[in-house]
Amino acid sequence: MNVRRRLIPAVATTAATALGLAGLSACSGASAAGNTDKFDVVASFYPMTFLAEQIGGSHVHVTSLTQPGQEPHDLEISARETARLQESDAVLYLKNLQPSVDDAVAQSRIKTKIDAASLTTLEKHGNEAGGHAAEHDDSKNGELSGLDPHIWLDPVRYAQVAEGVGKAFEKADPGHAADYRKNTAALVKKLDDLNTRFEDGLANTQTRVFVTTHAAFGYLAERYGLTEEAINGLDPESEPSAAHVKNLEKTAKADGVTTVFYETLVSDRTAKTIAADAGLKTDVLDPIEGITSTSRGTDYFSVQESNLKALRNALGTR
Repeated sequence: MNVRRRLIPAVATTAATALGLAGLSACSGASAAGNTDKFDVVASFYPMTFLAEQIGGSHVHVTSLTQPGQEPHDLEISARETARLQESDAVLYLKNLQPSVDDAVAQSRIKTKIDAASLTTLEKHGNEAGGHAAEHDDSKNGELSGLDPHIWLDPVRYAQVAEGVGKAFEKADPGHAADYRKNTAALVKKLDDLNTRFEDGLANTQTRVFVTTHAAFGYLAERYGLTEEAINGLDPESEPSAAHVKNLEKTAKADGVTTVFYETLVSDRTAKTIAADAGLKTDVLDPIEGITSTSRGTDYFSVQESNLKALRNALGTR
């Protein structure tokens, strides 16, 4: 029973030209990764792309390594893409989430390398974070340690990363430093407001426990006093044991859980199977690893608002 049964195949062949041919750009759609008349930034996947575009504004040309609809953990970078990193001014990535990106960045001589994981604190999210993520991980990269990379789902940590990215942009492109500072401040303010809406919206609920397929919401749960019970661990390829599924069903009953959440980029079959066995509903809780036509929103903020609404409904707001 593979929780990450892909809606889209591995796309290794189509992704081979992702950087040069199909990157997201703040202003020019598909184009080469570098050599433009703007500050050229390569971002590893959507949450990093969004930061670069929001902070950089009209001064940056942003290219995403991960195509919309592609599961980020699956990304494999070709030698051609690694070479094209050299043409850019900066790379913004999240170390230990995508091993192929880490390797490519390490091999590149690009001057400005911004690791989002270094701009905030990462934690282990196992039982202590309200879930069983660490128990079920068997990853071959940095997630093996149980360190949770999903920092962008916590608006407070994401704001910390934004501030660090803004400072890095200022240093690398000082001619536009004032605009970068202004854009960063505006983004941080929006994230602070989002945090307040989550705090207020989840302050009084009938239960504090929610069940997800992939343990992506440990930071969000910790921030707002919730408990995430995950079918999978941090490693999206791990599979739950029958005993773990049975324990989840017991937990759901004991804690008044109403809903099993699944993601937009993966099959809902496992969630629906467990929900049916336990007499629960299913709904989407989006880890915002990419925006597609099936996303419940068009950008980070609108999807987070949808996540808040889904959590309020599932937890039973008073």
